[in-house]
Amino acid sequence: MKALFGQQNSPGEEMTFVFQERENLPPPGDHEVKVQVRACALSWVDTKLLSEIKLKKELVPVGREISGVVLEVGSKVTFFQPDDEVVGILPLDSEESGLCEVILVHEHYLVQKPEKVCWAAAAGTVRDGLRAYTALHYLAQASPGTTVLVLDGASPFGTIAVQLAQHRGAKVVCTAHSLEDKQFLERLRPPVARVIDMAHGKIDVAESCLEETGGLGVDIVLDAGGIGVDIVLDAGVKLYSAEDESASKSQLLPHKHDIITLLGVGGHWITTEKNLQLDPPDSHSLFLKGATVSFLNDEIWNLSNVQQGKYLSILEDIMEKLSSGVFRPQLDEPIPLYEAKVSMEIVQKNQARKRQVIQF
Repeated sequence: MKALFGQQNSPGEEMTFVFQERENLPPPGDHEVKVQVRACALSWVDTKLLSEIKLKKELVPVGREISGVVLEVGSKVTFFQPDDEVVGILPLDSEESGLCEVILVHEHYLVQKPEKVCWAAAAGTVRDGLRAYTALHYLAQASPGTTVLVLDGASPFGTIAVQLAQHRGAKVVCTAHSLEDKQFLERLRPPVARVIDMAHGKIDVAESCLEETGGLGVDIVLDAGGIGVDIVLDAGVKLYSAEDESASKSQLLPHKHDIITLLGVGGHWITTEKNLQLDPPDSHSLFLKGATVSFLNDEIWNLSNVQQGKYLSILEDIMEKLSSGVFRPQLDEPIPLYEAKVSMEIVQKNQARKRQVIQF
C-alpha cells in the first residue's frame, strides 16, 4: 500500500513529493475509525506553519481532505459504524497521508457524507467551506443588507465564499483576474451585484465599490480577491509596490490602501495575508471607521479541542449545503492516484485554478 508524502531538504527549497510503501495498518484504537479512502483533495502544504508549531517532520503527510467508507471502528467509537460514508479533514499533526487507500482517523475529525453527494465533491468542498464559514460566520456576520467584497471570487475558495454570502442574503461584489474568471462569475446564479475586471489593471477597485454602495463602502472584505463592501474577504492584496514584482501579477491585486478606503463604517477586513503590515496612517483610518482586521486561519479549529463541537457542526452544515445545491464547487476533473505526485507539485506552486481531487 503506497502513500504520498512531501519532503523539504532545507528551508526555502521547493518541496518534493514521494510515494512511500506503508505497512498494513493495525486494528483501530479505541476512538479510531479505519477508512477506505475514495477521494482526497489536494491543498497547499504550509511548511512555515508546521515549523512554527513544531510539527515539521522529514516526511510530511500530503492530502488532508478525505471522503471514504468506514471499514472498521474502535471499541469506544459512538459516531460511526462499518459501511458509513464519511468526510473530514485530517489534523495538522496527523501521521496519515490522505493519499493512501486505507487510513486510521480519530472519529472526532469526521462527519457523515450525504448519500447524494459524490466522493470528489465532498472532499473537494470541505476545506473551502470551512474557510468560508470561519470568515463569514465567526469573524464577521454576512447577513441581509450587508455588502461583501470577495477578492478573486472565481478561485475555489472565493466561489464557495460568494455562494455562502449570497445564501445569507448579502449583496456580493467580486474581483476577477481574467476574462475566463469574469465570464464564470457573471454566469453564477443568483447573480453577483458586480464583477470588477482586474485583468488589465486599469480598474480602481475602491472607486467601483464605493460606486456600487452609494459611497458608503462595503461591510466585509474577504481577501480572496475583491473589495468595497462592509465585509472584505481577502485572498489577494498587494502590501506594497515592489519594483521587481511582475506587472502582470501585481496589477491583479488591490493595494491595502484601496481596501481600507472601500471599507464602510464598522466594516471587517478578513485577510489570509499573515505578513500584513499596517502603518500608523492605515491604523488611524481604520480607527476612524471603527473597522476591524481579522486573520483567517482555518487550522485553528483543530489546534484546540475546545471548539470541537462547533467544528463538527460546521462540517455537517457544509455537507448539507453541498447536498442541497447551495454550494457548487470549482472542481477539476478527478485525477487517478498515479498522477497525484505531479498534481501536488502544481498545487504547491499555486498554479491550479480549480480544486484538484484524487479519486481512488
